[in-house]
Formats: sequence, C-alpha cells, structure tokens
Amino acid sequence: MNITMIGTGYVGLVTGTCFAEFGHHVTCVDKIEEKIKKLDSGQIPIYEPGLKRLVAKNVDEDRLRFTTDLAAAVPGADAVFIAVGTPASRRGDGYADLTYIYEAAGELAPYLDGYTVIVDKSTVPVGTARQVKRIIREKNPEADFDVASNPEFLREGAAINDFMRPDRVVIGVESKRAEKVLRDIYKPLYLIETPIVCTTIETAELTKYAANAFLAIKISFINEIANVCEAVGADVTALAKAVGMDGRIGPKFLHPGPGYGGSCFPKDTLALMRIVQEYGENVRLVEAAVEVNAAQKARMVKKIRDMLGGSEAGKTISFLGLTFKPETDDMRESPSISIIPALMEKGAKIRAHDPKGMEEAKKYLPDGITYASNAYDACTGAHAVVLMTEWNQYRALDLEKIKNLLKEPIFIDLRNVYDPQTMKELGFKYAGVGRK
Repeated sequence: MNITMIGTGYVGLVTGTCFAEFGHHVTCVDKIEEKIKKLDSGQIPIYEPGLKRLVAKNVDEDRLRFTTDLAAAVPGADAVFIAVGTPASRRGDGYADLTYIYEAAGELAPYLDGYTVIVDKSTVPVGTARQVKRIIREKNPEADFDVASNPEFLREGAAINDFMRPDRVVIGVESKRAEKVLRDIYKPLYLIETPIVCTTIETAELTKYAANAFLAIKISFINEIANVCEAVGADVTALAKAVGMDGRIGPKFLHPGPGYGGSCFPKDTLALMRIVQEYGENVRLVEAAVEVNAAQKARMVKKIRDMLGGSEAGKTISFLGLTFKPETDDMRESPSISIIPALMEKGAKIRAHDPKGMEEAKKYLPDGITYASNAYDACTGAHAVVLMTEWNQYRALDLEKIKNLLKEPIFIDLRNVYDPQTMKELGFKYAGVGRK
C-alpha cells in the first residue's frame, strides 16, 4: 500500500520505517528542509537502536523516501498518517498543544485524491479526530476520506521490536472501509497473531492516555513503597520481586528510582487530567501519581545532600547517565533536569557522562557542567558518584577503580544496580532507593 507519514520525529520516523519494512511504499514528509537533507544522506536525527540500519535498508530497496513536498506526497496515498508533535501547551496548563496536528490537517486537505484514510498517530486528546475531520471537510468539501485513530505504544530504546512484535494494535474507525485499509496495512502482523483491537475513535484516543497513566501510577506506587521501606528498614528490591510474581500485577514498572520522565508519561498524565476536568470528572489516582513523581525528584536531591554530610556546597558530584532511560538520547523531563540544577544552585560542581545523551543534555542543563569522555573520567576527583541512568555499561563498572578515583568513597545508586552488601565490603558509603 502507499502510505504518507507527516512528521519525521520519533513516532513518524520509526513508524514510517517499520511500515516500509512490512513492504509498503512510504513517503515521510517534514517541513524542516535540513532534517530531510540529513535523512536523505543517511543521518538519523534521533538515537534508537537498529533504526539507522533499517532506514538505510528500506531506502536502498526503494520503499522509503523523504521529502518536504506535501503536494506530491498526499495524492495517491491509501493512508496519510499524522505523526507530528503534541507538546504540552506553552501556557503551562497541562493541555496538549494541537497546533501542528491541525496545521497538518489543513495543509494536506487540498491534495487528497481518491479515497484516503487520515490517521491520527500522534497522542491526542479525545475529540481531536473529529476536529481533523472538520478541518479537512472545510478545506476540501469534495474529498473522499475517513479519519481514524491509531495510537502508538512505542518504548524509546525498544521501538522497533515494539512495532514489529506489539502486544496489540488499536484502531479507532467509523467505517468498514477505513477499518479494511488499516487492517491491510497491519496485515503482516497477522502472521504472529497480533491482536487488533478495533473500536470507536474516542475509545482509541483515550486508550493511549489510560495506558500511560496506569504505568505512571505503577512507578509512583513503587517509589512510595520504596520510601516506606527506607523508613522501616525493609528492602524494596525483594518486596517488588515478591509483589511482581502475582500474575494480576506483574513485575514490569516495579523498579524504584528517581521518578519517571521522557516524552510521554509527564505530558500524557497532565493532558489526561485536563481532558477529564473538561467533562466534569476526575482521575485522583493520576493526580496523586504526578504529585508523587515531583516529590520523588526532590527526595533524591535530599538523599544526595545527606550522603554528602548535609551540604553539597563546594563538592564535586559525578553523574553517570543523564537521559530519562537507557538506549535513548532523549532528555525530555529526565529526572536529571530537576536534580542537577538543584544541586548546582547550592554550590555543587558537576561532572557528568552519558553514552548517547550529552549533546542533547547541553540544551536542558545549566552551563558549567563538565562532560566527561567516560564513566571513570567523570568520577575523577569527585566527592560522590550518582548512578542516574542504568545504561548497560554502568552495570559492570570497575568499582575498585571508581573508589580510587573518588575523593570520598560515596556511591549513590538511584537505580539499585549494585548490591548494598557488596558495596559495603568494597569500602563504599552506599545508598540506593528503598534499601536499608
């Protein structure tokens, strides 16, 4: 099938490339000429394991191309996916900014040629597809089209596998014709018996928010339990393992840490809160999860300060990892953005290393940070080391070497990567999250 993907950000580029890998002919459109030039030359604007190879393969096999020319990309498409950004509103009220969605709808409308399914791939509030339909109909009254919702469930760092082997595909449609087009697009997944949940547009739009909100609640829950464990002398690692063995609960997202971040959970939980308020309802559990997450980041600042004897002034602190999770260069809403500036404001000096995120981190973190070439360089001369992001290369550090490089043997493990007893035996003053 012929597919046009509007937007070459994280969702658009991964989705378009994977559709091409399915065998479809995909044209990815973006307004930013420089980004298209880079993609044409094989440069990938984001870090996602395996994506560069997959893009190159499908470009070489003539199933994937990039352009700024929307007028040439839309005619003849069986489906046009809108995968542009929906950031939080600049007003700071938590609402999703749908400017780019509505602009894309208005701009593609004049070029529709033959029956086309317009698909919202971006995460959007309930009612967005209806507005997209209205905008297109106003711009092109004669167009033959349907609007559908097809939310994405991609985890950064594992997006290609998530797309190729998803837990489910959700499609929200109003007509059998639109349903058939989307089922044909996802037909390769039938071979692995992927469930296709076909529902109303409003249900599909809400599903993504509900899923992300539930996961955010799960993370905030285990972080609160971790704090209780610290207070009573229990071990949250063993507790989470036991709780996760319950088939009704499961082990995923029961890993305490400095709080959730990234492009989805912070934005989507706030957006869901605003959606339900408009309808006179509430989501108190989600509201609590958001509050717990903010408090957890502040709690980590106190933990680091306490380990340094009550004051970080004049102390050098090494941070290993800056991104919100491993296997991505994404810094959006990373806990490090809250924690590091708070320490710097009280006089701390920061040395930091991240395998993929340092260039991106410079856009989000204050000036004055020393970015190191590797983990050991970051630890040299520091009074303490903070393991912020659990990259694989930080899981087997030469701890004796780390101890010798530090001015003081203080190791603050915000991801519980290392065993407390082992660290004590090595001579470290160690602190984890939710562990005695």
